[in-house]
Amino acid sequence: MKQNSAEKVLVFLDSGVGGLPYLRQTRGRVPCARLHYIADDAGFPYGTKSVRVVEDILLDRTKRLRALLMPDFLIIACNTASQIALKALRAAHPDLPIIGTVPAVKPAAEQSPSGCFGIMATERAVADPYLDDLIARYAPEARVIKLPAQGLVSFVEHRYLGSSAEERRRAVEPYVRRLIQEGADRIVLACTHFLHVQEDITACAEALGAHELKIVDSLQGVARRVEQLLGPATARDCPTEEQGQPGRFLLTGEPPFDPLYAVWAERFGLLPPEQL
Repeated sequence: MKQNSAEKVLVFLDSGVGGLPYLRQTRGRVPCARLHYIADDAGFPYGTKSVRVVEDILLDRTKRLRALLMPDFLIIACNTASQIALKALRAAHPDLPIIGTVPAVKPAAEQSPSGCFGIMATERAVADPYLDDLIARYAPEARVIKLPAQGLVSFVEHRYLGSSAEERRRAVEPYVRRLIQEGADRIVLACTHFLHVQEDITACAEALGAHELKIVDSLQGVARRVEQLLGPATARDCPTEEQGQPGRFLLTGEPPFDPLYAVWAERFGLLPPEQL
C-alpha cells in the first residue's frame, strides 16, 4: 500500500513517442510523483486503424499496464486514442482516473484574430465525429481547416532523431503551406507526435512569410489537470531526494527494439527501454 503522496504513480500511454512532451511538462508540475511511459510500438500507428481495432488495443494495453505498474492515474497522451477510446476505457476501469488529450479547439478559436485556424491530426482523428463536435461546440463561427498529416507521424517516430533542420523543414512544409494558403493564423497540433516538430513548424511558417501564425496545443492544460487531481501536497511538498526519480520506458511487441527508443528514453529522463 502506498504510504504517502510522493509515491503516486502516473503512466503515460501513446502509440509511440508522441506523448513524451506531456510527461516532461507534467513532471515539472508534480515532481514528487513517479512517471512511467509506454510506447505502443506493436500498435503503432493508431491513426490508420479502425475505431474498433484502436479501442481493442487500448483496452488490452491498459489491462496489462495496470497489472505491472499499478498506476494511480493513466494519461492517454494521444489525441486519436483519446477521441476513440476514452469512454470505453473509463467504463472498463471505473476505479482508475484516466485523463485524455483533447485537441485545443477552444483556445484556438479564442486566440485566432481572423477566426480561421487549422487542425493537424491523424487520418482517424480527422474523420472521427468527435472532432466535429468539438468544433461545433467551441468554434461554431470559425472557419476550420481539418488537415490529415499521417505521414508526419511516421517521420517523427522513425526519422526525427538524427534528422537535419532541412529534413524536418521538408517534412512539415506541405502541411504548413496548405494551412497558410487557406488563411489560417493558428494551427492546432491535434496529434501529440507533432509537438516534437513544433519549432520546425513555426520556423517554416516564418520562412513562408506567415509571421503571425501561432501554434496551439494542450500541453499546459493536461499538466494542470494532473496537478489538480493529485492535489498541491503531491505536486509540490516532498523531499528533494524524492524528486526527479526516473520512470520506466516500456515498449509493446517483441525485442529487439529499435535502438532509437533508448535515445528517446535518455532524452526525456527515463530508464532504458524494456518490454511491457
